[in-house]
Amino acid sequence: MADHWFEPMASHMGRAYLRYSFTKGTVQEVDFLVQHLNLKPGQRVLDVGCGPGRHAHELARRGVIVHGIDISYDFIAIAQEDAVLGSTFERLDARQLGEASHLRDFDAVICLCQGAFGLMTAQGDDELVIRGMATCLRQGGQLALSAFNAYFAVKYHLDAHFNAQSGVSHEMTEVKNNRGETRSVDLWTGCYTPRELRLLVSLSGFEVISISSVEPGAYKLADPTVESPEFLVQAIKL
Repeated sequence: MADHWFEPMASHMGRAYLRYSFTKGTVQEVDFLVQHLNLKPGQRVLDVGCGPGRHAHELARRGVIVHGIDISYDFIAIAQEDAVLGSTFERLDARQLGEASHLRDFDAVICLCQGAFGLMTAQGDDELVIRGMATCLRQGGQLALSAFNAYFAVKYHLDAHFNAQSGVSHEMTEVKNNRGETRSVDLWTGCYTPRELRLLVSLSGFEVISISSVEPGAYKLADPTVESPEFLVQAIKL
């Protein structure tokens, strides 16, 4: 039985996930992370909700030591199959990071493209993931976290239902596998305002450095707006 609603969808998509347009900006996104997190070869990064490992692989190509976790067995299998020297992976629920004593003292934690954090729908789960990521960092370690923009969801996702009580957007969508077979699935996405992100991250033991409006493949430092699909938080563990 799946531990999370995302697992059956990930199993159906498999490698086809990497064909979607939002995955094509990996190099630019990693360029940004390396620069703004000041990542150096030999430093250790934890990739939470790593999916098939696209960010982890690209970081490892630059000499960074990366460990990726994801709740999907199928995505972890793909990440391991494509592993680059310096990248390792394991199947792990991000809600269990606080109990994962073997995952400690990382120089940075990344959680991007609605990986883990953005897919939590039960009350308190996002907070649990953030606190777990803090536990995995050394003091002074950095966090890069993306979250879906609640303003954007309300303004532009007219085919989805935004629950103002929970801050979760729900839509029916279609996903394809490698054979081109289509499956209709329910997609649940936690959405946030910059104020909510700042409060949540700060209460989890971080100092927020910046919150920027971004979109896949176009990470940059920019003031939050209604018009971007995602916000990117950079923070440091106190």
